[in-house]
Amino acid sequence: MEKHAIKQSAATKRRSPNGRPAPTYLALIDLFPLRPLRSARDYAAAVAVLDSLAVRPEGSLGQGEQDYFDTLTMLVEACDEHHHALVGQPPDPVSMLKYLMQESGMTQADLARLLGNRAVASLILSGKRELSKTHIRKLAGHFRVSPALFLETISD
Repeated sequence: MEKHAIKQSAATKRRSPNGRPAPTYLALIDLFPLRPLRSARDYAAAVAVLDSLAVRPEGSLGQGEQDYFDTLTMLVEACDEHHHALVGQPPDPVSMLKYLMQESGMTQADLARLLGNRAVASLILSGKRELSKTHIRKLAGHFRVSPALFLETISD
């Protein structure tokens, strides 16, 4: 019985009397919805929200705010772990191209225009065709990166 009362009291702290989430929790959701962090912009926004909550005095967060903080912390940590896993191994040229395209908002049609051929763009993105020296030069110039990013690394 006591265990049930503890669970019930914790749940009521997170919700207002009408059963809806607390207004402070909803305000945080409006500020930055809890969702996967898919870009550097999402990551930076999430970290900014975490920083604003972390500098508040210990114990000053309401239960809804604490739940939000804990969940957003998990999302940022998952993103960090994924990023660090990728840092240990250099990405292949197609993965690098896809990443640069995503970050810059480039579509497959845009890539086709840059390379001059829609079929070639499709084959490269699907991994069925390698980048030529001409493709690498065009891509490096467009994204303003080193051509080395698009070269295949050879493992020992």
